[in-house]
Amino acid sequence: MKKIIPLALAFFILVITLAGCARTDNVLRVGMECAYAPYNWTQATDANDAVPIFDSNEFAFGYDVMIAKHLADHIGYRLEIHRFDWDSLPPALLSGAIDAVIAGMSITAERQMTFNFTAPYYFASIVTLVRADSSFAGATGISGLAGASGTSQMTTVWYDVCLPQIPSVNILPPMDSAPAMLVALTSGAVDIVVTDMPTAMAATMVYPELKLLDFSGSDDDFLVSDEEIHIGIPVTKENTELLNKLNEALATLTPADFERMMNDAIRVQPLDAD
Repeated sequence: MKKIIPLALAFFILVITLAGCARTDNVLRVGMECAYAPYNWTQATDANDAVPIFDSNEFAFGYDVMIAKHLADHIGYRLEIHRFDWDSLPPALLSGAIDAVIAGMSITAERQMTFNFTAPYYFASIVTLVRADSSFAGATGISGLAGASGTSQMTTVWYDVCLPQIPSVNILPPMDSAPAMLVALTSGAVDIVVTDMPTAMAATMVYPELKLLDFSGSDDDFLVSDEEIHIGIPVTKENTELLNKLNEALATLTPADFERMMNDAIRVQPLDAD
C-alpha cells in the first residue's frame, strides 16, 4: 500500500549515526505518523487502551498501535510510540531515535537496501475513491476513470505507480497527507483519489458521500507488485536480534487476526482522527 520515498536523506544520516545499536533497556521505541487512520491516529484520551505518544499529552491508536502492543507484549518490552512526519521516519530509524517503524510501510526493494523488514503484517489492495454523485461512480475498471483528475498522498505507490496507469488521467499535485487527499476529493478539487483498501474503508465511514471502487479480480485493475502491497516493519540492518524477535511475535498472529484487528481499528476510528 503506502509508500515510496527517496532515501537520500536517510543515507546521509546513516554515515553520521550509530544506527542499529542494540537496546539494553527493554523498551520498544516505535515510530509512526499518528495521522493515518485506520493504521494510526492521534486522540486526546486513552480510550480503547490507546498508548501515550512520547513527549506529548496525546495518545496514539489504530491498527499499527494494536500490532505494536502485541509485539511488545510478546517479546516482554515496554512500548513507546514516537510521532514523526512520514518523511522523517527513515532518518529517525537510522539515527537510533526509534527501534522500528510500524506505519503502513511497503516492503520495497529500494527500502530493503537500507533496512531489514519483518514478514508482512498486512496485505493492502489498491482501490479508488470517488464522490457517489460523480460521473465516474459507475466505473468497473481503471479504463472507466479515463480523463479524470486525480491525486493521492505524496511519495506513495498510489500516486507514483497507480495514478499514471489510468488512461488520459489529469494528475494533480500530490497531497502531503491522507486527510488532505480526502478533503481534495470531497471538496470537488479532484474527481478521484487512489489509495489502499483500509484507508478507503475508513474514509467512507467518515465521508458517506464517497464511493469505494474495487477493481481487484478484473482484467482492468491497477498493476502492482507484491512489494507494493505487502506491509512490513523495518529495522536497521544491524539489529538482527530485534528483527528475529519481531518475526517470532508476528508468527503468533494469523491472517484472520490481522483482518480482525484492522476491522476493529476501522470501527473505532474517531471522526477527527486525522
